[in-house]
Amino acid sequence: MSQPVSGIAFHCILEVFTVSTVYDIAADELIPRIAEELKKAKEVKPPKWAGYVKTGIHKERPPTNPDWWYIRCASILRRLYVKGKSGVSRLRTVYGGRNRRGVRPNHFARGSGSIIRKALQQLEKAGLVTLEKGGGRVLSSKGRSFLDRLAHMTRTQDAS
Repeated sequence: MSQPVSGIAFHCILEVFTVSTVYDIAADELIPRIAEELKKAKEVKPPKWAGYVKTGIHKERPPTNPDWWYIRCASILRRLYVKGKSGVSRLRTVYGGRNRRGVRPNHFARGSGSIIRKALQQLEKAGLVTLEKGGGRVLSSKGRSFLDRLAHMTRTQDAS
């Protein structure tokens, strides 16, 4: 007969083998971490026009953060992980917002499709996203493991 594991030792064993996923980490902690890793990837680079464009017709000015392209790519990756299959049209709705039209009532305006399309194409070239047969894009197994690894690293860094 084997000896039962003491409560303290058992707790330590569980703590060592705890696996963290994207669902366990807050988006505001994880997305900057993903963006930092995407900067290192040679396939993901902002286009030449990225410094001059707005992210949608509902915005008045271009983004002020110089790393906004990587943050948007990271946000798209997290979105595909959490929500599953999505296309450009659905992501345009996610990144849209209130369009202020002067004295007329506000209306919802979708985000820029070109930005999302180019970001998805770059993520596809990096092997993190794959094109689905019926339309839309899903996270590849490489992309899922990439996000899980970063989520785990973020959680272990916060714990220490």
